[in-house]
Amino acid sequence: MELRSILHLDLDTFFVSCERLTDSRLIGKPILIGGVTDRGVVASCSYEARKFGIHSAMPMKMAKQLCPEAIQIRGNSMIYSKKSEEVTDIIKEEVPLYEKTSIDEFYADLSGMDKFFNSYKIASELRKKITEKTGLPISFGLSENKTVSKIATGEAKPDNQIKVDYGNEKPFLAPLSVKKIPMIGDKTYQTLCGLGIKRIETIQEMPIELMQKALGKNGVSIWRKANGIDNSLVEPYSERKSVSTERTFDRDTTDIEKLKGIMLAMAENLAFQLRRGEKLTSCVTVKVRYSDFNTYTLQNRIPYTSADHVLIPKVLELFDRLYNKRLLVRLIGVRFSHLVSGGYQINLFEDATEMINLYHAMDYIRDKHGDRKVMRAGGIEARTISRFNPFTGEPPPLLANRRA
Repeated sequence: MELRSILHLDLDTFFVSCERLTDSRLIGKPILIGGVTDRGVVASCSYEARKFGIHSAMPMKMAKQLCPEAIQIRGNSMIYSKKSEEVTDIIKEEVPLYEKTSIDEFYADLSGMDKFFNSYKIASELRKKITEKTGLPISFGLSENKTVSKIATGEAKPDNQIKVDYGNEKPFLAPLSVKKIPMIGDKTYQTLCGLGIKRIETIQEMPIELMQKALGKNGVSIWRKANGIDNSLVEPYSERKSVSTERTFDRDTTDIEKLKGIMLAMAENLAFQLRRGEKLTSCVTVKVRYSDFNTYTLQNRIPYTSADHVLIPKVLELFDRLYNKRLLVRLIGVRFSHLVSGGYQINLFEDATEMINLYHAMDYIRDKHGDRKVMRAGGIEARTISRFNPFTGEPPPLLANRRA
């Protein structure tokens, strides 16, 4: 059986690094990216901020208390998407098979490459090329499987690289905290600590049956990963199937004009993202979360389109059907899914030439000057909508690239 070589690449504090490319004055300073209000959360933070105990998903209010001098930035999804696209294109050119798991994280299968060229050298040159062409720091881990490579990348950060040789997987993992194992969150970590398990070596020394008894099927998966066993494949990068955005309010509201204005702006912006990414949608979903945290969604299938004048009325229609006027609203969101590749489809019975030319003109201005430079008057209320979704920690609600 041929030995595998699996590479894991992760851009270091990606959003922060992108902002520093735009403004070099941010270099070396504690940076917080995410919601700028007290109800927002930290989506990303610099290593300088992490020294104060700040981490992703922490409430922004708490982060500011830990580091009052930190610079808060709302974030710019257009910049992040473009830089991610640059990195993706470089990786696509250099490796035979890759998987993009998020806007800033990749796997590549270099198995068999040692017959022609050293896999570690290939990975090192790829990392160097990415940094030179994009200006972004990136780290990697290289081993025989995804789990060990991902953990190795975490140990290599920031801006470094680690190779774990065949047969050294268990010794490499043994001294590390069990929290380093992918899939172990705070709750599972607390459970393991309650069992006296804090280091991976302890799991390695335990019978798999004991882990299964303590944590069920999840315990078996953790035991395998702790022992450096992972047969999962690098899945070829597939197209994105949806785009979405949300807005959480500083104060819960029943202002119907404000809510509709923001829904309109969300739909308009996402429709632009569809056209920019040469995509069409056939499913529209609207989401409403009330002050009691009950969340409701409603969706409709429609003919494939990327047109504002089709999508906006549908979004507002679904919102009207979903909205309960008696309750305060905490969050609203829009999602376009079931995406396929394709340009805007002209409806010969409804579309005038002026409408098509208007879309082209507006999209040109947005591409050149920013996606908020041109917008409908009804959506002006939403001008301050975050260009980055800080509440879910998800990648920006834009299409990552035209081919992604």
